[in-house]
Order: sequence, then structure tokens, then C-alpha cells
Amino acid sequence: MVTRSLLAVSRAGFSLLRATSRPYSTATEAKFEAKYDPAEGDRLRKLRNIGISAHIDSGKTTLTERILFYTGRIDEIHEVRGKDNVGAKMDSMELEREKGITIQSAATYAHWKGNAINIIDTPGHVDFTIEVERALRVLDSAILVLCAVGGVQSQTITVDRQMKRYNVPRICFVNKMDRAGANPWRIIDQLRTKLKLNACAVQIPIGAEDKLEGVVDIVNMKAYYHEGAKGETIVTKDIPADLVEAATTRRQELIETIADVDEELGEMFLMEEEPSNEQLAAAIRRATISLKFCPVFMGSAYHNKGVQPMLDGVISYLPTPFEVPNHALDAKNNEEKVTLSSSSADPFVSLAFKLEESRFGQLTYLRIYQGTLRKGEWIVNTRTGKKVKVPRLVRMHSNEMEDVDSVGSGEICALFGIECASGDTFTDGNSALTMTSMFVPQPVISLSIEPKGKESTNFSRALNRFQREDPTFKVHVDAESKQTIISGMGELHLEIYVERMRREYNTECITGKPQVAYRETITSRAKFNYTHKKQSGGSGQYGKVMGYIEPVEEELEDGKTVEFLNETVGMNIPHQFIPAIEKGFNEGCEKGALVGATVTNTRFVLEDGASHAVDSSELAFKLAGLNAFREAFLSAGPQILEPIMDVNVNAPVEYQGTVIGLLNKRKGTIHDSDVRDEYVEVNAEVPLNEMFGFSTDLRSISQGKGEFSMEYKRHAPVASFVQTQMIDEYKKALAAKNK
Repeated sequence: MVTRSLLAVSRAGFSLLRATSRPYSTATEAKFEAKYDPAEGDRLRKLRNIGISAHIDSGKTTLTERILFYTGRIDEIHEVRGKDNVGAKMDSMELEREKGITIQSAATYAHWKGNAINIIDTPGHVDFTIEVERALRVLDSAILVLCAVGGVQSQTITVDRQMKRYNVPRICFVNKMDRAGANPWRIIDQLRTKLKLNACAVQIPIGAEDKLEGVVDIVNMKAYYHEGAKGETIVTKDIPADLVEAATTRRQELIETIADVDEELGEMFLMEEEPSNEQLAAAIRRATISLKFCPVFMGSAYHNKGVQPMLDGVISYLPTPFEVPNHALDAKNNEEKVTLSSSSADPFVSLAFKLEESRFGQLTYLRIYQGTLRKGEWIVNTRTGKKVKVPRLVRMHSNEMEDVDSVGSGEICALFGIECASGDTFTDGNSALTMTSMFVPQPVISLSIEPKGKESTNFSRALNRFQREDPTFKVHVDAESKQTIISGMGELHLEIYVERMRREYNTECITGKPQVAYRETITSRAKFNYTHKKQSGGSGQYGKVMGYIEPVEEELEDGKTVEFLNETVGMNIPHQFIPAIEKGFNEGCEKGALVGATVTNTRFVLEDGASHAVDSSELAFKLAGLNAFREAFLSAGPQILEPIMDVNVNAPVEYQGTVIGLLNKRKGTIHDSDVRDEYVEVNAEVPLNEMFGFSTDLRSISQGKGEFSMEYKRHAPVASFVQTQMIDEYKKALAAKNK
């Protein structure tokens, strides 16, 4: 703890450290207030943009429902699965209420003790991970919800990775404290070991499981009890006598943890001074915003306990829009990074992070980073350069809309009647600023789809709409079979879209067997020297290319997996033909030579070539690039890659051996096996191709008591004998088609 890491630091050194290294402080606020008017500063200081994210079934939507109820946004609490035929407010889609899962992220806003909170509730299922990705891209902070029994699970790790990718400060809420086997201290330990978070409790529970009565706030040293039919009345009392010692010990642990990462509190700790409640709260806020600490709250959303104190924590510890640095790239100045001001008075900059089709046309969700957006104004899409008018501006409350005339910086809103893509930047036209794009994972599973009976325009309309709304949902027509192929993040992901086509577009579809999204790559460098020559009377075709292909080890920009480099010198190949060679290479990457899968992690380096004054053309060089790549590919140690899934299985402990046997049978690699409270949790890596039908097998061996979740981890080479089998099958299939 701090006693080991800080005692060697002198007081003088400490003062210097404090002056230079703290990224967020009162200086940030003072600087903001000096530049902008008091009303604007006050509005932003009372604004929070938060996302609620977690593993599936941790209670995110239930928690959001309670937040909306306690803040007065809804009058009644409804449960997630729609048992009362109403369903949770944020699960507005009929499918969400039926299945009891969140499919689309939903936005709303609420007010708590004079502060405005924009909230986005996100899905927990890995198949809808893009919804979490784009929400975290535009939010200033988040609540990471964990189950008090399940703890850190597979999707929790994914969400944590997404939060770290976008530097999102977060608080944790240990939910379901009323469940048998609830243990918040084990969850905090998992946050430290599995997620490597500097986490510590700011509360301790009063009772546990079915005896949960409330929480003790160890920052203010007060006990909070929940009274009323729905826990709406908070009663503040002194800490129960039997919890005073535990609260004091946990408070001391909290102070030591914060002192390790906050210089101001660290100096007080070294001087053996006891911080006041206000000083401790300020230190927690500074450490949380600077991503050095994660406060942990606890309660039970379903039983209406611990939600209001957690809302107080959102206001106390999570950042305002001007405390989070947001950057844009200036296209006019060599894409130089520009820090945005968060002021409504500055030039307008916003990001379209989500699209949705509604009965009024396309609904575009915007996060405004700078400036003010007004109804009837003209704004410019920096990607297309197109100027568009804002016909209607709304604030979202799940699937309901509230019309507004203007929206200031730091806010989240939506507008109608604008054609754009997810990730587009809008400005007022006075600047060429563009926001950095969000990370979009590659699809891992595909299946063929066709309408049942006669094809209607609804079929293509539905597919076009879903592609626009969801960047992880891809559609293409197979060149050989002429079948429409849809690709996505998992079986459930594609199943939901097929069901939505039936319900929303009245189009019944027939789907084929799911196909795994294999990839092809190379393992060594190979040179090429290829001449494309064709003479058939009149002007012919001539193009010569020389260079090499090699594996790409590092991660490429913008999520690309292949790269073309032009290293030619002189005019042996005229410049106008270089894009044609690149086009040929990209075409070759779309369909590899082994099994026709997409080629990945490959670099094509063009070094030299030759052209003919009459016979050279774009087509000739495109074919030269394509055939040169195909020829070199086969001599560069080509490999087939398959998607590997991170699989988490939960089953009663008596089935441990059977579950491990089932995973081994499916070529799984067991990483971890953890037994607790009569249940075993097994973590393994299994090829996706082996996971089809796993759900049925698991239920049959565990009498329906086993459950599992899986998420894409990486692509890895298939075994050499499997590769040989796959190549043989592919050749046979091609031969059969060509007969």
C-alpha cells in the first residue's frame, strides 16, 4: 500500500509532483470558468453522460428502470420480461420484452438533485457488442454492473476492455446483493485480479441475501435504509453498533488505496492527518476521473435497495463534459489533433453514433461535443461535404421523443430527415474537424438467407436498413452460388434479424446452415514477378509487376487487415495504373486461394514493373496485380484461420467432469475452473465451428441446469490435417459446380 510506495518521497518532492502530474483538478474548472460565462459553466457542471454496461443478466435494465422511477421520469416500475404485459421502459422492442434481453441500446435523460443525467442502457449479450462500443465512444463515464454471485464474467471483461479503449471513467455497482451466495468482497477481489482495476468499496452492506436492509456509506459514515413500498424513502441513521468496526476498517482501507494514487490525500496520509469526509470525497472524484481508481457501490436493484446512494455517487464522482478531454482531427491541417472546448459558444462539432429507422424516417443520434445545434439550422457532414437542414430536433426517452428547439454542448439528442452513416461528423461548415471513428469488430458467423415464396422489395429494404443501423451486420451475394449471405457476431445476432424481418417487414425467410467466417493468411515473405500479356488483334493487354508479399505483424490503422504499399521509383509503371494494381490485390484478398475465405494480415509491396505505350491499361494492370498476388500467396506458407471463442460455462459442481469432457471433445483448451457455492465455472477457448449445438448438449448432460456464454477472442490457425481436408473439400465443391 501507500506506506511502502510513498514514504520515501520528501514533502518538497511531493509538492512538486502534485503541481505537475494531476490531470484533473480545480485548475480545469477554474480555466473553464475564466473562458466561459457562469450560466454555461453551471449547466455543464450539473450534467453527466453515463452508460450502463455489464455481462448479460447482471441487472442493467432493472437498474435503469429504478433510476428512472426514483428520478421521477416514470410513475411505475415494470419488470424486464414483461410479466405484467408492460415490460421495462428501456426495452421498447417487442422482441426484447419477450426474450428478456436488451437488443438495442436505448437513450434517456433524468434529473437528480438538480443535476441532469443522460443515460444509455446497453445490451449485455456479446452478439450486440457494437451497441456497447458506440455508446462508450460518446459517453463521458459509465456504471459497470456486476452480479454479487456471478462476479466478473466473460462479457464483463469485454466491456472493461471497451471502457479502457475509450478511457471512460467508471463506478462499479455490485447488484443482486439479495441473492443466496452474494459476496461483494469476492467481486472486488475479482475486479483487482481479473480486470486489473484499482477498486475499493465506498459502501458496506447492512445484512446480506434475504436480510439486506440498506448500505453504510463509509465516506460520510452514515447508514442508509430504504422504506416505502418501492424503497423510495431513504432514511439516514447512525451506523449499527455491530458494523462500526467493519466500517472503520473498510474506510481506512479506502483511504490507503486512494492515497496511493492521489497526491493530495497521499500527503495527508504521510503526515498522519485524518481526512475530512469532504476531502476524502474530493480525492475519490479526482482519482476516478483520472482513471486511477474505481469506487464500488452495492445493492439490489430488483429489491429497490442501494440505487439512490449510487445515483449520489454518479454526481459526486463521475466527470462533467469539460473534465473529459475530447479530440477531433483537423482535415485542413494534416489531421492534426485538436482539443474540443465543450462550450456552446464555440463552432459546432458533433458525432452521429447511432442510426435507427422509425415511422418518421431515419433517426440519427448525435453527441454534441462543442457548439449549439438549433432546429432549422444548416449543418455540414464532413465526410460527404453535404450541407443539410435540421428539420426536427428531439430528446429521446427510450422510444418516446420530446421535441426541443436547441441543444447545447455535452448533450445527447436525435434528429430526423438526415441521410448519413454511423460515425459521421457534423459541423457548422466553418471548420474541417472530424471525430475519430469507433472500433467495429469483424463478423464471425455467416448463413445464407432467402425469402420464403416470392421475393418482395421488403426483403432488400430490410437488409439495407439493418446494415445501415448495425456496422457488424454484413450482407453480400456469393458470386458463385448467387445466394444472399448475412454475417454477424453470433447465432443469436442473426436469429434476431431474421425474426425482425418476419415481424417488421412481413417477410418469412429460409436460412441455411451457419457458416464459420474462416480467414486465410500467409506466414512468410514471397516475391512475385508477373507479366500479364494478351494479344487478340488490335490493341492487346500488357502489364508487368514486381515486388513481394509479407505477413503483417502489427495492427493497422482503421481496423484494416491488409495493406498495399507502392515503393516504385520512376515511371516504369505510370502513376495512373497504381490504383488498378491495388484494386487487383484487394480483389484477390476477398477470396483466398485455399478455401475462398477472406485474406487477412497481408501486405502487398510493389517495387517495380513495366508497361507498354499502347497495350497497357487499367484492366491489364488490375489483372497483373490479382494474378501476381495469387501466385505469390501459394508460395508464402498460406494458412487457414478459424475464429476462437472465449467460452464460460456455469453448471452444478457434480457435473464438473462431464462439462470439462464436453469441452475437450469439442477441441477446447481449458484455462480456468473455479468452484463456488455448489456451482463450477469453467473458462475455455473453443473453435467456433465446434460450438454449434453446444447449448443442447450442455442442457442434456446437466439436466437443464448448465448455462454458457461465449464471445469472439481471435482467429487462430487450424490444425494441418484439418487444413488439408478443407482444401480438398473446397476443390471438390468447385469441380462439382464447374461440371
